[in-house]
Amino acid sequence: MTSLANLGLTAEQERLYRHLLRNPRAPLDPAPLPTLAELRALGLVDETLNAAAPTVAIDLLVRRRIEQTQRHLSDLSLAWDVLTELTEEHRSGRPVQLAEHLPDGATVTRRVRALLADHPQEFANLKIRARDSTPEYDNRPFIRLLARGLRSRTLFSAHALQDPDQEPHARNQHALGDLHRITTEPIRHLVIVNRQVAFVQADPTDPKAGALKIRQPGMVAMLSDTFDGMWERARDLNDLPLSPIEQLVLRALTHHDTDEAAARALHISVRKFRAHVADLMGRLGATTRFQAALLAKQRGWL
Repeated sequence: MTSLANLGLTAEQERLYRHLLRNPRAPLDPAPLPTLAELRALGLVDETLNAAAPTVAIDLLVRRRIEQTQRHLSDLSLAWDVLTELTEEHRSGRPVQLAEHLPDGATVTRRVRALLADHPQEFANLKIRARDSTPEYDNRPFIRLLARGLRSRTLFSAHALQDPDQEPHARNQHALGDLHRITTEPIRHLVIVNRQVAFVQADPTDPKAGALKIRQPGMVAMLSDTFDGMWERARDLNDLPLSPIEQLVLRALTHHDTDEAAARALHISVRKFRAHVADLMGRLGATTRFQAALLAKQRGWL
């Protein structure tokens, strides 16, 4: 007879379940009452002492076994965190703390790149501006990581789009593989590397206070879930709302026969008007102005 031991039942629990399955109305001795309570807790016996149908029972036992296995795997995954810490201690020659204060952004950048150098797996970045305004910041090492297969997502504030340099930079990075989205939710600077290490601003009111490097698995998992939620709610670059001047240019494009007439209506130069038209066609992915008008109407821009 095939045993249910592999699904987590004891010999006594299995014996009683099979007995109830074969004899649904047979009286029970007081002896198996503790085992009966265990079967009821597992959902294999109901309040009227009827055994659950085999399909229901096996489904419950398999699900329970899967949940137990997942918990065991979660416990085993802590071993990788320990390995990461020991490797870092061996490399740096100093103890690794679950939360470490870093003095400035340059130190954060060095630590992030060191973590990604050997294992460029996943990078998540939550920041106010898409483009780093630090003069000495060098983006080339990060681009090389993207070329090696790094999966990167960057989420930045919609308020940054008031700066005309932000959107072109975001689109360029997006094309290189650093996927960008825009959020209207409140933002605090956050970096997550390989879902194992997080960097957060040490003092939300003082950008010069440095950052905290966090290795605590539960905290990093929570921050990763928060980022994932914000990413799902964020807007793609191609879904950005039109600026007031872009709205005027788009309407003028459909109401005037020549660029000169449209530019005069908007009180801007023909060169400026054509530059706006080119930008709009790029955002829409249009090859002709007629196609741009159709795509704009489909998006509800007209």
